[in-house]
Amino acid sequence: MEVKIDFTKSAQDNANDYYVRSKRLAHKAEGAQRSIEELEKRLKGEKESFKERSKPALKKVRKREWYERFHWFNAQDGLLAIGGRDAKQNEKLNSDYFEEGDLFFHADIFGASVVILKEGAAASQEAKNEAAQFAASYSSAWDNMQRSVDVYCMRREQVSKATSKGSIGTGSFLLSGEREWFRNTQLGLAAFVEEDRLHVVPERAIARLKPKKYVSISQGKDKKSDAAKKIAHMLDDYDDLDYIMQQTPAGPFSIDLGKQAD
Repeated sequence: MEVKIDFTKSAQDNANDYYVRSKRLAHKAEGAQRSIEELEKRLKGEKESFKERSKPALKKVRKREWYERFHWFNAQDGLLAIGGRDAKQNEKLNSDYFEEGDLFFHADIFGASVVILKEGAAASQEAKNEAAQFAASYSSAWDNMQRSVDVYCMRREQVSKATSKGSIGTGSFLLSGEREWFRNTQLGLAAFVEEDRLHVVPERAIARLKPKKYVSISQGKDKKSDAAKKIAHMLDDYDDLDYIMQQTPAGPFSIDLGKQAD
């Protein structure tokens, strides 16, 4: 360390000069240390804030009911209607969930969902009409761009898998006896979200259910994936696109925001 001495001053004066300089440097060092500490504190706060902002939002996953793996809706009178999404689910509905007192609905066309209206034998006519429209909409009539299709319903004892020659193919059933017909049933669905649960229902049920916001689902030109995105966006960014895809028919779509109920 070099020490410069002013020979024009006395030793005492030189010592005083260095004392004053050292005090100034000490004061500057204290200020610099405070600045460093404040900067470190700010950086720590920014780092913690960034971590909080970067955390993925935790969403509580609602436990689904057993019937939500099928097509489903709550018909008039509080009756549950469940429909198969494919031939295997049609089989499962018939073997595991179709009981005495229920009704079996099916569109009169090759390729359609089996819809079981639980306790449907005692249902009102409107509940059966809703189930019929549901069955019509989940049939190949949608992909064929048919606006309507005939639908029938039958009781448990009229539907079987067995014949005199044995069982029949997956998704096929042996039917016997008189059927109740729902001629020229219009296709049409609507979707809404309630308590974080997606409901896809026959269009005619909307007037009864009166959701605050819903979308109308009809045949159109949109492919299924695009339609699912539109439905999600219109329903306040409902975030389960896969479930929307599962709960809509095969075929092209037109999606429109329904008028909010009063």
